[in-house]
Amino acid sequence: MPEKTIFSICGMCSVHCPVQVNVVNGECSFIQGNPTVPGIAGALCARGAAGVEFIKDNERPQFPMIRKGERGEGKWARVSWDEALDTVAKKITDVQTRYGRESFMWSDNAGEFSDLFEAFVRGVGSPNYHTSNAVSDINVHHACQSLFGFGNDAFVYDYKKAGYVVLQTRNLFESIDIQEVNNLLDSLESGCKLAVIDIRATVSSAKSDLFLMIRPGTDYAFNLSVIHVLLNQHLYNAHFAERWIKDLDALKSFVAPYTPAWAEAETGITADIIVEFVKEIAKAAPSVIWHPGRMTSRYADSFYVSRTAFIINALLGSIGAKGGLVLAASPEDIGRNGLKKFIDLLPAVTSVRADGAGSERPVFDPRKGMLHLAFKAAESETPYPLKACMCFGHDPLASFPDPKALSRILDHLEFIVCATANWSQTAWNADVVLPVSAYLEQESIMTQHNGLKPDFRVRFRCMDPRLDTKADWEIISELSKRMGISALTFTGIQEVWKYQLRDTLVSLEQFYESGVVALSEKPVRKALTDQTFTTASHRIEIVNSRWEAAQVSSLKPYESRKRPESGYFRLTVGGCALHAQGHTINNPRLFPQMSENVLWINEAVAKSLSISDGDRVMISNNGVSAEITAKVTVHIHPEAVFMIHGFGRSIPAESRAFGKGVSDRSLMVGGLNLWDVAGGGIAFQEHFISVKKI
Repeated sequence: MPEKTIFSICGMCSVHCPVQVNVVNGECSFIQGNPTVPGIAGALCARGAAGVEFIKDNERPQFPMIRKGERGEGKWARVSWDEALDTVAKKITDVQTRYGRESFMWSDNAGEFSDLFEAFVRGVGSPNYHTSNAVSDINVHHACQSLFGFGNDAFVYDYKKAGYVVLQTRNLFESIDIQEVNNLLDSLESGCKLAVIDIRATVSSAKSDLFLMIRPGTDYAFNLSVIHVLLNQHLYNAHFAERWIKDLDALKSFVAPYTPAWAEAETGITADIIVEFVKEIAKAAPSVIWHPGRMTSRYADSFYVSRTAFIINALLGSIGAKGGLVLAASPEDIGRNGLKKFIDLLPAVTSVRADGAGSERPVFDPRKGMLHLAFKAAESETPYPLKACMCFGHDPLASFPDPKALSRILDHLEFIVCATANWSQTAWNADVVLPVSAYLEQESIMTQHNGLKPDFRVRFRCMDPRLDTKADWEIISELSKRMGISALTFTGIQEVWKYQLRDTLVSLEQFYESGVVALSEKPVRKALTDQTFTTASHRIEIVNSRWEAAQVSSLKPYESRKRPESGYFRLTVGGCALHAQGHTINNPRLFPQMSENVLWINEAVAKSLSISDGDRVMISNNGVSAEITAKVTVHIHPEAVFMIHGFGRSIPAESRAFGKGVSDRSLMVGGLNLWDVAGGGIAFQEHFISVKKI
């Protein structure tokens, strides 16, 4: 049988890069990045390349299962899809009949495929739709809304044309978004400068012109001093500021005490370096990108770190500028219709949300949701009981802090169902597991990408499922059929795509050539107008009345950061280029390359504790302890230790990953109560652990 070329969308991490797949005799023989997509050019990261191994791996859920023992005991009964789906529909309906339609809650990993999921939650009549944003980018999203009136997805970072890029709380070269990485690399070769602000050296800092190792938790102090220099040395774009920035005088007054000399004492970065750094980026303005962060769930003031980063961009005039934060163009901006949304098929639910988003705290976007507050509501049964939960591709027990405390909260739920392509800690503790096909084995709904050149993308099925699994849309359609949601009951994927493409003047046949249909041949650079910013004033609001009315300060005075006691360190966490959190650790190709995480610790403090590189050490916090190998290095701040997230998995079905490394979340005792009240995100890096040589 001749080789076929099929276009798809990678599913090994949340970036979802377009890919090209070669198929021979019904099996995938090769995967590469989609060569027709600018910035991808055939490139693929290690995670994407491991997609073939994921298909072949039998250590993922292979068939529908219903729990037979206690939760977490690992006793399952294999059942048919009909029995599994009938059970899920019946259990959810039963819970809603007894406790109200609001008693059902949902969580997923957000992103481009979530429209169908949100529509399903509308269809069952519950307001409690949540995503994983509370542990990723919710702070930067709300910071953006508080200034511009819209979320951060309304911007495109124009790396190709940038003159200076600042990466703060963003390790771009290890994330990995292939398109962003390639575009920035091209720009660096053309003379763009790069600065990295971080508590440790990374691949990103290795490629930088300037690396500033900052004291952990002091990014807000650093940004305030940058704003101080821009304003007091008249390095900002006065013309842009006068036209578009509201309350500039309030900002000048607020930052007056936050001088570079003051910031030096807080951050450890000298005043002279701060001043010279600000002068350098001002020279490159407006083609400057000061990245406001992506995974911004770090500190209790991360909202303000992101907010001040956006303010710096605004002062430099980079908002809407070539080489800066460009406004993403939508199909409507070029006279076209976008993809039809599934949520428009169903009436909005007006009930109060259990997490308070959109009601008690009007500044928080209800389309993101704060899952940690929903879990707390499930425990207190306030404002009403939450008794059933569905997690679709999301693993709260591995992604939220203090899994023991969260497990006790989940015991308040009468029913938990997980739809997942790989085992997760939450699925192992669920009542029903619905196995989702690997991404190469399924089609998904079409996705719309706004940007310089807006486009539509499709994930085609490359091969039939080798296990008893179903595509995500099939599961939603089958459940909708059983629960009387006719609008989401489809006869096949063609019907799904036909609805999405209605009135777009794009046909399905156009996707066969490359999997992507561009709606514009040339980049669309939107100019700022009186309607660009959707704030009350239609300007960039330094002081936002909506936030102030909710008793959230737009300009919050800086609070000096706590220093760790002797023998203790601030626990910092993050990802790497090889693994996508815990999702890929058990992958047969990726696991041998990194089978466990290690603890980065500064060389000088390690020496004072008689710890050498490679030693086993005991790390502890509030009665929770674990053993881990020390990585002694000069490339981390002395007040911090660091570990890669996702390890320490306790699922016996995963023979490779089981018990390997340490779960950072298990050390975050009480972490469900530590969150950024201004932005809504969990504060992962407000925990201190002791380190002792074994």
